[in-house]
Amino acid sequence: MMLYEKIAPSGFLSENDLREGVATALSRFGKIRSMLIIPPDITRLHSMAGTVTRFVYENDPSAVKAILPALGTHRPMDDRELGEMFGEIPLSYFHVHNWREECIRLGEVPADFVSSISQDAIDYAIPVEVHRHLISDKFDCILSIGQVVPHEVAGFASHNKNIFVGCGGPENINKSHFLGAVYGMERIMGHADTPVRAYRRGP
Repeated sequence: MMLYEKIAPSGFLSENDLREGVATALSRFGKIRSMLIIPPDITRLHSMAGTVTRFVYENDPSAVKAILPALGTHRPMDDRELGEMFGEIPLSYFHVHNWREECIRLGEVPADFVSSISQDAIDYAIPVEVHRHLISDKFDCILSIGQVVPHEVAGFASHNKNIFVGCGGPENINKSHFLGAVYGMERIMGHADTPVRAYRRGP
């Protein structure tokens, strides 16, 4: 479902274009009372995701209750990095994704499916683990922010990568990355249909 689009003859979207896009898209969600925002971390500084996150917050500060940078196994961002990436959003909104201790297991992708999509490269089940905030009833909207670019593990970044890796647990992160490694980066990079993306959709 397309919520907003804009053709930019210059090839660039200005900050005003981004601000307009955020406001237009959010207006089509209806009334949001409690939003969790999941942006990437400082390693994606140049993606403009920090600016988009700031525009979401500024559009309706009362609706935003928490921001959970999708760290994966990266170290937590410090206050300077949060300010550099997200501007003047108060630091109290930011939560750290503790991938070792704060994830809940939702189920698993069966071994036979993993074997099939990997062309028999591996044959174990992959658990599905996400940060506890993602299944909390405190939020009526979870907004994942990211860019769609080639990625050496998933083929293309963004979409549900923010959720299942950026906010995933140890087994989920480790086994999905190993799946990408044994399948081969040469067959993954820049492809939309890859084993890593398929396992996240499930059988």
